[in-house]
Amino acid sequence: MPDEDRKERVDRELIELLNELRVALPGVQVLFAFLLIVPFTDRFTGISSAQRVAYFVAFVCTSAATALLIAPSTYHRLRFRQQDKERMLYTANRLTIAGTVLLAVSISAVVFLVTDVLFHSTWAALVTALNAGWFAWFWYGLAITRPDAPKE
Repeated sequence: MPDEDRKERVDRELIELLNELRVALPGVQVLFAFLLIVPFTDRFTGISSAQRVAYFVAFVCTSAATALLIAPSTYHRLRFRQQDKERMLYTANRLTIAGTVLLAVSISAVVFLVTDVLFHSTWAALVTALNAGWFAWFWYGLAITRPDAPKE
């Protein structure tokens, strides 16, 4: 916003980031809950070693993504009155980006697992590659390849 000072800009950007996390967190939490249940089903014992690896990758990446996506809120609470919101914003931004990368990996691993159970490895590899490309483009590629806006 052209009329805001530095403090107002940082405050607004931090609020925007925390609001964006409210969108990502329910998805990662539901995925994690699903992954917590899967090993305790009867069918889990019959999966292949590749499927076990995919499951474990998804499980660990979802756990790590959960930690990274919740970290900005915790960081904010711990540093609330320390007068370093701009540093907090940069840190929270990096944590959020890393969390979404791990979330994309975990979703892709789940896509592989489910597709491999349903249709076997060739289809699983193809669908997973397409899925990973989809996430890479829409979550990162669009933003990275967009030219910078002209300065006002």
